[in-house]
Amino acid sequence: MAKKTLVETTLNGEEISILCEPRQTLLEVLRDDLGLTGTKEGCSNGNCGACNVILDGVLVNSCLVLAVETQGRTVETIEGMAGPEGLHPLQEKFLEHAALQCGICTPGFLLSAKSLLEHNPHPSEKEVRFWLAGNLCRCTGYDKIVRAVLDVANSGAEEVRA
Repeated sequence: MAKKTLVETTLNGEEISILCEPRQTLLEVLRDDLGLTGTKEGCSNGNCGACNVILDGVLVNSCLVLAVETQGRTVETIEGMAGPEGLHPLQEKFLEHAALQCGICTPGFLLSAKSLLEHNPHPSEKEVRFWLAGNLCRCTGYDKIVRAVLDVANSGAEEVRA
């Protein structure tokens, strides 16, 4: 058994300490050690986007990031997306547009869309499709997801930044 390392990070706005092995991925620690199962394991090699999180404002695949790499950094997972006032506008639009089915890919798509709108509040359809290309869905196709993101962008992206 490897020696564990203490990692201090900000997770969904809360400063936390994590004791983890240097070989553990952020995905493993989020799901297995912290019980944050919204981040999904799909491929474990960075190809599906189901495990996407936002690390210091950058969208990353948590299966490709070691948990020890989050020392002193900020991590946002799907559990941190909704606020005390309710669902995030993207979550509301995903529901309104029926942009989800089985739910495995949904958290990754939501965080990808949030990251996009934080970088580009008014993307074109082509830009949305390009940004979401790293996320795979086997149930819905992509049109409803793209429409939900565009609906948020067209309804006032100022809300999305919160």
